[in-house]
Amino acid sequence: MPPTSASPTAPTTRVSEVLAGAVKALGGAERAGQVRMAEAVSRALADEEHLLVQAGTGTGKSLAYLVPALLHPDRVVVATATLALQHQLVERDLPRLVEAVAKDESARDVDTSYAVLKGRSNYACLHRVREGVPDDQGALVQMPEGSMGQKVLELRAWAEEQAEESGSGERDNAPRHTDREWRQVSVSHRECLGASKCPFGQECFAELAKEKAQRSHLVITNHSLLAIDAIEGVPMIPEYDAVVIDEAHELTARVTQAATDELWAAEVERAARRSQRHVEGSQADDLADAAEALRSAMTDARPGRFERIPQELGDALVLVRDAARACLSAYPKGDDKSDKSADAGLTQAKGSVQDVFATAERMAADLDSDVLWMTEGSDRMPPRLCVAPLQVWGPMRDKLLREKSVVFTSATLMLGGDFGSVATSVGLKPSERVVDESADAQRTDTVLPWRGIDVGSPFDYGQQGILYVARHLPPPGRDGLVAAQLDEIVELIDAADGRALGLFSSRRAAETAAEAVRERLPHLTTLAQGDAQLPELAKQFVEDPHTVLFGTLSLWQGLDVPGDTCQLVLIDRIPFPRPDDPLMSARQKAADQAGGNGFMQVAATHAALLMAQGAGRLIRTTTDRGVVAVLDPRLATARYGGFLKASLPPMWTTTDPGIVRKALARLSASAKA
Repeated sequence: MPPTSASPTAPTTRVSEVLAGAVKALGGAERAGQVRMAEAVSRALADEEHLLVQAGTGTGKSLAYLVPALLHPDRVVVATATLALQHQLVERDLPRLVEAVAKDESARDVDTSYAVLKGRSNYACLHRVREGVPDDQGALVQMPEGSMGQKVLELRAWAEEQAEESGSGERDNAPRHTDREWRQVSVSHRECLGASKCPFGQECFAELAKEKAQRSHLVITNHSLLAIDAIEGVPMIPEYDAVVIDEAHELTARVTQAATDELWAAEVERAARRSQRHVEGSQADDLADAAEALRSAMTDARPGRFERIPQELGDALVLVRDAARACLSAYPKGDDKSDKSADAGLTQAKGSVQDVFATAERMAADLDSDVLWMTEGSDRMPPRLCVAPLQVWGPMRDKLLREKSVVFTSATLMLGGDFGSVATSVGLKPSERVVDESADAQRTDTVLPWRGIDVGSPFDYGQQGILYVARHLPPPGRDGLVAAQLDEIVELIDAADGRALGLFSSRRAAETAAEAVRERLPHLTTLAQGDAQLPELAKQFVEDPHTVLFGTLSLWQGLDVPGDTCQLVLIDRIPFPRPDDPLMSARQKAADQAGGNGFMQVAATHAALLMAQGAGRLIRTTTDRGVVAVLDPRLATARYGGFLKASLPPMWTTTDPGIVRKALARLSASAKA
């Protein structure tokens, strides 16, 4: 059972007092939006309601939900989308908050214990570190060949140090490595032997993390693990009473990602090879034959989304499904307790077949609730079959929103100026909203009622930022950036003397723009995503103000560069999903068929969210100044432009290029001074 504190559910007055004490102890200043948010979170947890709370950058929203979560009598789970925020909570916010609460006489009875919980593959596996990794035949191999071997030795040494020093064994703390290298020292949940069977179960990093979570009042995890626990019904998190979902604008994408499966012929072949060591009959060979049938069917199929599975591909998936099922049945039923190495090889080989079976079964079912597509192959990556849920709001509504209070928070939850789009995407209905903040909610027998509040921002966007829409430019086409757009980019960057972040809809557009700026403004340093790792690019961007950084999606959402470093954010075009995006196009079509407006519900909402995130890169502190320049005239001319603009921070808006160039020149001169 979750731990409980001695105090009753915290009233908002107590939350405000503890928050004020924590802010003072941390050397901060009280913010009205932070106080209002903390009181709203406290009320939602106490009254068993859902809450959507938009809190602008700089509000201090982490403390605003951590304080009421700590004061809540039962366990609360905090789920984030990014590792960066998870690190901030665990390494900075929570330790400082706990220290401040410990000094508060009125909060001595508060349980301030907390733990971090991640998926099993995020922890080093001591069995794999010490015994080796199964090869394609299922035998344990101590060391991979080639250059990877040295890195694996380094990771193993690190894992042993972690075990000796009672460290966490988390991947984030490991020496620098690639995904492939990390797989040599970690296991998935299917490959895991289980604590009772593993000779190193008592030391297991993942098991120790689960045990700590069982003893803790707050559990910090990620969206994906929350989805697996709550929606897929796989118990991953100790029993809890309420959830706070930070970075909630990313929730549906992360839940979709967690529920997406892939299958390709080489994976089926590998599962067959690993089974040959453990299966005495012909079942492993039959699985290998099924893999060849799948490869042949995929070769004949066209990449893209399948409205219905082609006959040959459907037959191949049934063949793989049935062969995998037979192969699983042929595995020995007992465990040889005397040979732990054989046990590991068998368990992990069988796990790979179970993965193949589950995915093939799902794909072969060809359900209307799933979307199936095939990717295009490349020199480095073979074609893959992918299956994802058509929508995730239904499972979230049924599995997450019925009994537990859920707080959704982000700087971008009001798309088009309203909570409706985001609320609907997570499974909440407009009819269940309590509009009057002081009103008591009307209970139903389905899902808890919800409220939505915007606590504002400490920034004065009207004074600090300009939204410039280049209305005079031609609408963007399929052929990438045209001369007029490149001229505009160069002139804006020249006026700003660098200090520009370019957010582009494609890698090709980013590289084209970078090439033009390098050629025409050689005195500036121009960086493009892919020139180096993102942390290295960000570091160089921050250190040299006369730098331009161009990139795609990861820059739209993951870069925090306050100060004079960034005074111009360029957005090349409204980031609608690609017309051939299999999942987005399927969702848009389904919305149309249900009588809605698929373009607005899916494409425009997707674009609004990304634009809000991109524009949010500009103003990060109360002293930041700058321009968000959108080079897509449709923001000013199209009917949906109003919806998109209402999703952005309320900056002063203009379509006059002369005004913007002068403003950038003044900002540049001020920064130099």
